[in-house]
Amino acid sequence: MRLSPLNQRRWRNFKANRRAYWSLWIFVLLFGLSLFAEFLANDKPIIVSYRGTLHFPIFKFYPETEFGGDFRTEAIYRDPAVGCLIRTGGLQGCWDDPDGVIADAADGDVAGQAVEAGWMLWPPIPYGYNTINNVGTAPSAPDRDHWLGTDDTARDVLARIIYGFRLSILFALIVSTGVAVLGIAAGAVQGYFGGRTDLIFQRLIEIWTGMPSLYVIIILFAILGRSFWLLVVISVIFGWPALVGVVRAEFLRARNFEYVRAARALGVRDRVIMFRHILPNAMVATVTLLPFIVTGAIGGLATLDFLGFGLPSSLPSLGELTQQAKQNLQAPWLGFAAFFTFAIMLSLLVFIFEGVRDAFDPRKTFR
Repeated sequence: MRLSPLNQRRWRNFKANRRAYWSLWIFVLLFGLSLFAEFLANDKPIIVSYRGTLHFPIFKFYPETEFGGDFRTEAIYRDPAVGCLIRTGGLQGCWDDPDGVIADAADGDVAGQAVEAGWMLWPPIPYGYNTINNVGTAPSAPDRDHWLGTDDTARDVLARIIYGFRLSILFALIVSTGVAVLGIAAGAVQGYFGGRTDLIFQRLIEIWTGMPSLYVIIILFAILGRSFWLLVVISVIFGWPALVGVVRAEFLRARNFEYVRAARALGVRDRVIMFRHILPNAMVATVTLLPFIVTGAIGGLATLDFLGFGLPSSLPSLGELTQQAKQNLQAPWLGFAAFFTFAIMLSLLVFIFEGVRDAFDPRKTFR
């Protein structure tokens, strides 16, 4: 797909801003890795070879009986006895010898039949975001098993950061998209038509922005329970007025330009004039606010999680990690992990959106 000359110029301006350009690549790398968090941090192996057959526990449920065990519940792959069963092809003696001494015997032998030795391919971090490793005290300091230590419930901090980073970015992108669509549409209608339409919208926005959003969130969560999508909907509903003001001002200014009057005289529909001719000229002011909306969504999610009114406790949360850092001052690695995660994530996003803003500004040209 070939870009238009205008978009080519914008891309050149963005690339010329080295800070924004490299921030984009670093952010894409980090976010791309987090999208495959199940392959990076998981308490289930990626691949299990059992009796010559490959199994994929990340994608499919396998009961313990699948590997020669006694229970129909999901296999606990970190259990030494289950690992012994997989390595030996289902020798029942593994329950008496979980450390795998039997596994050293001639690739295993079940009922007198030679069985191919099994194996498991583990992720680099063999812990999920909810895996509790009850070894020693919690929180525990960083070591070779837990690179960033564990929190006060013995969960791996690095695994929770990887999953929490992905969740925070996805939440911010979904909320920002919804806010942008509603805010731009409302501001465009107000600014383009003006008059009574603008007056009524302005009064409604003043009433809406005066509502205490935190109290509404607490009430709805008490009635409906905490949910990711419920929090997304509430954030969009209370966040869309942030873009209305700048979009409305740009449309009020541009609706009397000569090219708009000429389009009206030629019979061009209002919708086409608004979104094809006026909106591109209003994007500079709109893009200027997008970094604040994205970072505000991430900060708002972290704040709600910190206060206990955010995501369900079963989901990974960077705000909850910050709360643990506050409650466990004797474990400074929790505070450092939370601080550097937020600092790197928000700095990269701000640098990227600064480059996008300058690229859309026709008055700026980078060399």
